[in-house]
Amino acid sequence: MNFTQSGRALFLDIFSEKTILTVSRLTALLRGVLEENFEQLWVQGEVSNLSYPSSGHCYFTLKDAGAQLRCVMFKGAAKNHKFRLTDGMALIARGRISVYDQRGEYQLICEYVEPAGIGALQTAFAQLKEKLAGEGLFAEAHKTSLPRFPRKIGVITSPTGAAIHDILNVLKRRFASLEVLLYPVRVQGEGSALEIARAIDEMNRLAEVDILIVGRGGGSLEDLWAFNEEVLARAVYRSKIPIISAVGHETDWTICDFVADLRAPTPSAAAELVIASAEELRSQIEALSHRLRRSIENLLTAYDGRFEGLRRALHDPRTMLGHLAQRMDDLTGRLEMGLSVAASRRRDRFERLHDALQHNDPKGRIDALRQRIALLSVRAEHSLAQRLDVLRQGFGDNAARLEVLSPLKTLARGYAIATRGSAGTVVTDAGSLAVGEQLLVRLYRGQAGCRVESLEPGKT
Repeated sequence: MNFTQSGRALFLDIFSEKTILTVSRLTALLRGVLEENFEQLWVQGEVSNLSYPSSGHCYFTLKDAGAQLRCVMFKGAAKNHKFRLTDGMALIARGRISVYDQRGEYQLICEYVEPAGIGALQTAFAQLKEKLAGEGLFAEAHKTSLPRFPRKIGVITSPTGAAIHDILNVLKRRFASLEVLLYPVRVQGEGSALEIARAIDEMNRLAEVDILIVGRGGGSLEDLWAFNEEVLARAVYRSKIPIISAVGHETDWTICDFVADLRAPTPSAAAELVIASAEELRSQIEALSHRLRRSIENLLTAYDGRFEGLRRALHDPRTMLGHLAQRMDDLTGRLEMGLSVAASRRRDRFERLHDALQHNDPKGRIDALRQRIALLSVRAEHSLAQRLDVLRQGFGDNAARLEVLSPLKTLARGYAIATRGSAGTVVTDAGSLAVGEQLLVRLYRGQAGCRVESLEPGKT
């Protein structure tokens, strides 16, 4: 790129004579040269050092194998691009070169960026789709089935577009009496996504329709972009009314299609999905009526046969009552006879038991036993008296004999008994004694301790 005339003149003035510049002055001169000569240019590189501070500006570096360039996208430009930058992304940026005085570095002030090799809208679409899918906004479990017979249909679209005419024509042809409520909105351009989202919320607040159709006719990706905005996707997700997304042609897919309860390839197809045609419903009703009629006829035929069988099995109630009365009389007679026989048997058994009780009356046995006890008592007293006399007489005889044999009688006649030692051994032989040995002499009355002074052994 060639410098402008003012740029050449500036450098010639600086280098033609010895000019001393301050750092700030030199930086300002360089900034002027760069901004004047590099006003609009496109730069391609790989994003690194990405930063999104709270100010809303975006800072990053574009680099390739040989160099790197600092870049800044100020808040006004940053909020308008559809996708979010990430480190490592191949990017094409459009902007102008300037110098950041505080660091003395030149930088690219970006006004527009897009991914290299793929459009910015396609990248934004892929990023938002991945984000919302991760949050579960596309989950089948959240989708609501459409009511089979809606009373009123809500349509959120442009009042002047082809979509509303196609929907109304199809509904008129299929079910002319179905009521349609149109909520007019812009379907493309800045702020259209927010307008459609507010319409969905308002329809839910009113709660006057059973199904909502949200969509528009075909167009480019840019024309359909309102239906790829996050604000619209979240409004569709929180809707309590089932939503059919009918955006563009059959090959067009939007974020709204993924979140909606049902996706229709075109607005006309959405109208066909809302409700079956009157002729189809009439045919279904006729088929069901025919099946119902046949079922009722078959059921009545079966009931007729069953009734006839029951009628034949049912006898004259008077005959049945007569048989029952006869059976009751028979059972009554058998009961009376059984009671009489049972009473007679119990009476006979009672009499037998009474006689046996009389025969075994304990009073007579007690009197007999009492007399026997009295007799045995007299006999026992007589026998005891005789035994005592015999024992008394034997005791007297034994006492007399004992008296004769008693050693006391012998002691009374002047004899004595000599014993020695603690054992009290009776001394019968003088030869067994020793002079000086202590003896105990038992007399008729009392006893005395003695000491052997002399011994005269006797002869047997």
